[in-house]
Amino acid sequence: MDPRFVDDFVLAATTPEDSVAAPALLAARIAYPRLEPEYWLAELDALGETARQHVEIGVGGQPSRRTRLRIVSEFFFGQLGFVGNREHYEDPRNSFLNDVIDRRTGIPITLAVVFIEVARRAGLVVEGVNFPGHFLMRCPPDPGEHPDETSLIVDPFHGGALLSDADCTRLLRTHVGAEALIDPSMLQTAGKRTILLRMLLNLKRAYVRVRSFRMARDVSELVVALDPSALTELRDRGLLASHLQEYGSAIRDLETWLRLSGGYGQEPAHEEVKEVWDHVKSLRRRLASLN
Repeated sequence: MDPRFVDDFVLAATTPEDSVAAPALLAARIAYPRLEPEYWLAELDALGETARQHVEIGVGGQPSRRTRLRIVSEFFFGQLGFVGNREHYEDPRNSFLNDVIDRRTGIPITLAVVFIEVARRAGLVVEGVNFPGHFLMRCPPDPGEHPDETSLIVDPFHGGALLSDADCTRLLRTHVGAEALIDPSMLQTAGKRTILLRMLLNLKRAYVRVRSFRMARDVSELVVALDPSALTELRDRGLLASHLQEYGSAIRDLETWLRLSGGYGQEPAHEEVKEVWDHVKSLRRRLASLN
């Protein structure tokens, strides 16, 4: 992968502005090298402007937050027809923002990103929520609202449905386990970096499932660049390189993982370290046989 592309992505992902769209569209160049983010940002501008007009026409005076959310949701999920891709959930295209905008379908996190961008352009603040197993959105109270007002929790995968506390608990238990309980931190706003990392990890898993290891490795490059402390991703990048028979790169990543994990040059302390250490020794033998 071109290091300049990685640098451009990290720069876009770490700017102070909250918008996820620009770096997410840059990441889509993994599959679409000629993609121009400006074209799709203009598409979002156009959708957002239409949504703003719907809000202005639909209400007079100072519409409530709930009313504005309802109008934007009806426009986005109803008129535009954005919908969760239930039949082909694992399709990598569900993780590319350009495809989601074009095809009007995606997974929770990418639908949320597009909705948030459209809502923001329509004058409505909506934020991402890094909920376990199923990305959500929250529409926080407007400045000046009664202090007892709470955020509205929205499910982007199911037509913008508003979720109660009980709904959130049921959703959590579907993904985590029957005894799981909601922690308030689960419903807090997710920052740009958090959202981008989750999008990339979804994409990497989708590529691995279809055994597209080169594409998965390219995604791992972006993940490790954005979060150098992610040791699991460093290990996975090494394993993906070994699948591609790029033994030198694989050994470097896996040896670094072993060193940072405290397992390099020592008797393996647990099974994962042992497996990686055995794999490194096997890769060394293969590399030596090629020389």
